[in-house]
Amino acid sequence: MTKFTSLATLITISTASAFAPATQQRTTSTLRAGSNDLNGWVPDESKFAFGLPGSIDPIQEFDPFGFADGATLTQMKGYRESETTHGRVAMLALVGFLVTEAPVKFHPLFEMGKNDIGPAIRHLDEVRAVVPSFFEVLAVSIGLAEVFRALKGWESPGGETGRVLKEDYFPGDIGFDPFGLKPDNAEDFAAMSTKELQNGRVAMLAVAGFIAQELVNGKEIFVSAGLVPDTFDPSSLPVQFYQF
Repeated sequence: MTKFTSLATLITISTASAFAPATQQRTTSTLRAGSNDLNGWVPDESKFAFGLPGSIDPIQEFDPFGFADGATLTQMKGYRESETTHGRVAMLALVGFLVTEAPVKFHPLFEMGKNDIGPAIRHLDEVRAVVPSFFEVLAVSIGLAEVFRALKGWESPGGETGRVLKEDYFPGDIGFDPFGLKPDNAEDFAAMSTKELQNGRVAMLAVAGFIAQELVNGKEIFVSAGLVPDTFDPSSLPVQFYQF
């Protein structure tokens, strides 16, 4: 079994590039200072990914599967929209893994007390047992969020433009900024967008590793890392699962 420490080392190395100085991103995106259209991004077909932010040292224009090769502007904006959205979900999931498992064991939906419900991949079983209506509320909430995102950035179905995303919509910029963190100039926006993408990419790799690890041995992440004792009893779960 691959040791968790190896995964942690890989994630640590990858994370370093996520916090690279903004000066590294200035030469890899096409910007128009002072422009409010598309947050200053000017699509340039001669640039990698049409000049979208996100390509940084030490490996610029990293695209081993060639998704950017021959992609149209519409396709590239769709790829970036998907990458940004999945990265945001992964970052939330990563935090969820770390705070709901031992040793923190913080669960906003129910009181843990002395209970130990084990790895995060089994927590929804406990949620269903304790708060049966949770999934219905979750489904409605996700639906509302997706409707808002679609109204913000998507063309109307059956339109004549042939585009999926609106022409004046920057991928991922749905207008949700409760803390006012969005920069007001193109260069700073490109730098922040790149940082978000890099952290989202690391989070996607990390969450995939976490899920795989817990599916293999049924242990919490910090337990697998040897940082906390293994006190979890799988027989205490409301729903049992197969052990590999």
